Amino acid sequence: MNTPDPILAEDLAGILDAPLPWEQLYGRHVLVTGASGFIGGHIVEVLAWLNRCHPQANLRIHAMARDLEKLHQRLPWLDLPGEVTPLIQDVTRPCELNISPDIIIHAASPASPRYYLDRPVDTILANSNGTQQLLELARPRQAQFLFLSSGAVYGDNPLQINAIGEGDFGGEDPLTPRACYSESKRLAETLCQAYHAQYGIDTRIARISHCYGPGMRLDDGRAIADLLADVLADRDIRLDSDGSASRPFCYVSDTVLGLFHILFRGEPGNAYNLGETQETTILELAEKMIAAAGKRGRLSVRAQARSGLAPAARSSGHFNINKIRALGWVPQVNLDVGLSRLLQAYS
Repeated sequence: MNTPDPILAEDLAGILDAPLPWEQLYGRHVLVTGASGFIGGHIVEVLAWLNRCHPQANLRIHAMARDLEKLHQRLPWLDLPGEVTPLIQDVTRPCELNISPDIIIHAASPASPRYYLDRPVDTILANSNGTQQLLELARPRQAQFLFLSSGAVYGDNPLQINAIGEGDFGGEDPLTPRACYSESKRLAETLCQAYHAQYGIDTRIARISHCYGPGMRLDDGRAIADLLADVLADRDIRLDSDGSASRPFCYVSDTVLGLFHILFRGEPGNAYNLGETQETTILELAEKMIAAAGKRGRLSVRAQARSGLAPAARSSGHFNINKIRALGWVPQVNLDVGLSRLLQAYS
């Protein structure tokens, strides 16, 4: 049996060491969509590691992805279909699973601007039609439903709120390029709430902030992935901007552990902010990445963006995490440690 690399194994062990009622998953059928993606893949890995560490768990894991080869590439250490049952289909189609799952974790959606700006229709349908298909799947057995949403639902930040709470919504122009992502995430959240109100489905929503860590694709298109690719290729780093925009970067094991806090301890019909509160400018991030890799003098700043991506509505701001903090979750891995682990995982 294959094993995960040492960094991933430590991360998985750390998640399962958290004092959560993991036994509630024992004997359950869990469907994870977006299983070949960054966060969705990590969720599958945690569930599979739970089975390996506690064979009595007898957890049945169903991993939905559109491409079997990409699923194998994302989860190379897992036995498919032995430990994890692949379900190869588009999330927008009626689910071909031959059993009714007990838990559905919906992580299928392009999340990087590079992808959702190139495939806006696919993005909208994954978040709207896909969510509706899965909510219908949840109805026969009243399956618990966790939807992975995004801070993009908050739109712009006209009041310049530093710590954005679950009720602090700004506007969104539906004709901007990025609206395919933010508006469809909003609709998916509304669908979750509607199915909770009308059919009693236990729906919970995680609004995820900027996440990084092992398992990221180097062609992701976001700043931290671009920096990582440059460092690994020993290229000079040229920022697409002056680097003044700031982001709160949350390590993936912290993010995934937060998702399980919502799954186990959250309230049905509620949304929870999930992310780091410490903001870091892109320039600081580049400097930290260079330092973590042991490089010097390899950074230059460009005033003009080269990627052509539409600008984000907010250049700064982080989540108010008081609501999920009340469930017992706070981020544990600071950025310096997280970057070091990220580089070790790709070395």
